[in-house]
Amino acid sequence: MTVRSEDASVNTGAAGWPSYDQAYVAVRKIQNKLHCWAAADRGRRFDDLYNLVCDPKVLTMAWERVAGSEGARTAGIDRATVVWIVSRYGVETFLHEIRDQLRSRTFTPAPVRRVMIPKASGKLRALGIPTVTDRVVQAALKLVLEPIFGPTFSRSPTASGPTGARRTPLPRSTTSRRSHISGCWRPTSRRVSTTSITPP
Repeated sequence: MTVRSEDASVNTGAAGWPSYDQAYVAVRKIQNKLHCWAAADRGRRFDDLYNLVCDPKVLTMAWERVAGSEGARTAGIDRATVVWIVSRYGVETFLHEIRDQLRSRTFTPAPVRRVMIPKASGKLRALGIPTVTDRVVQAALKLVLEPIFGPTFSRSPTASGPTGARRTPLPRSTTSRRSHISGCWRPTSRRVSTTSITPP
């Protein structure tokens, strides 16, 4: 999506989008089907997931996740925050523009805004802050992919749960850091394609 400044003009010609309640119910149905298919057949091939990412209901839910997050007031390099998009640009217009660029395959993520965060040790840690646009696309991808790969990772004894916390600690490595990291991953036979699933 084109980087936008606070002086950008407002487009008022966007079409209507589903409400949050409509999107929530529809996306949950989509996720339930994807999860059931993935759990029933670990080798199942999922085709055309890209259409689901572009679905207005998925994008609406992705927006709600981003808008309700702790970082909603933080802007990327385009200086646009959630509040600015709501008040100056319009959520429907914003999502419609994202969908158009996704469907036309012209969407390009913007560079992250780099800030330095102080650590307890007194040192600084680099943090990259994506634009709100990129966060919405990332959230849409997660909504579609998480129910597919969830059953695969949940079988691993060292898999992370929904909160990101590890269920069991990894054993301390006695060799190299590379071997320690490689032990974190488990092979998966899940095949995902973005070419030919219509929303359930």
